[in-house]
Amino acid sequence: MRETPTDEQICAWFDELSNWGRWGSGDLLGTLNLVTQRKRQQAAALVREGTSISCGLDIRFHEPNLDDGWPEPRRFARSLPGPEHYDPEYVGRAGASEAVLLNCHGLGVTHLDGPAHHFFRPYPGRPLAGYNGLSPTEVSSREGVKKGAITLAGDGIVSRAVLLDIARLRGVEWLDPGTKIFPEDLDEAEERQGIRAESGDILCIRTGHPGRKRALGWNTDPATQAGPDGACLPWFRERDIAILACDTANDWVPSVKGRLDRPVHGIGIPAIGLWLLDGADYEKVSAECSRLNRWEFFLALAPLKLGACTASPVNPIAVL
Repeated sequence: MRETPTDEQICAWFDELSNWGRWGSGDLLGTLNLVTQRKRQQAAALVREGTSISCGLDIRFHEPNLDDGWPEPRRFARSLPGPEHYDPEYVGRAGASEAVLLNCHGLGVTHLDGPAHHFFRPYPGRPLAGYNGLSPTEVSSREGVKKGAITLAGDGIVSRAVLLDIARLRGVEWLDPGTKIFPEDLDEAEERQGIRAESGDILCIRTGHPGRKRALGWNTDPATQAGPDGACLPWFRERDIAILACDTANDWVPSVKGRLDRPVHGIGIPAIGLWLLDGADYEKVSAECSRLNRWEFFLALAPLKLGACTASPVNPIAVL
């Protein structure tokens, strides 16, 4: 039954789906513990064609990415005009450089969320808490993230990726903004594609959102996306996926007024310890998977080692 859970059910899942203590009282890696050496070896064995495909969005500077309230990326070029620009007799090098200002979150930047990104209070009177009891006092505007920063993933992440193409399942180029994806959709996609998400996998979900934005304009339907409904949370926990990686914000948006918003973030990160890759782009890799009729592949993530930060922009690389 495709039905959005009540707020009460979502709050109850904070305890029922919890991974607190599973890997020790001090653990902050959460579901990344499921990416074992054997899992990486399994991923490496999937490289058959040798085709490398980026699954990240282009970062566009000095123009709005999406009207979602996050500052747009900025690029500051540094030019050094000198004799090399004007004197035809000049011999030697000439250089150009720049500095960039990026947000680590937002609907227009492919990024990996760390454990200190979200905290949750399931009931009145309980402390607001992050994964495995992480205190919100570990994050401040002055010092940033003191515990649970994105540098926990600094060694990089390599695992088997499974792509469930929900847009292709529905026979459309893209899902309409605000479309909810339910566990039944994930089951149906697995059956149709002949694949199954397993422990330690990176679960990639395609809605076709980036293709829609390129076709219709990046500022059409701002801050509105298809994505997994909160009803998918038990499915993600049961399958023990390491990373949820949708081509939108991993939650359908906008949320309904008066209801808990972003339950996949709100329960997934602080209760399950689930790592989230927001804003991927699977248009190219989906076409290649369809051509090969193979929906699993090697996927590598190399987040920047941004000390004291909750997330990092990332360029996921699929190798088939």
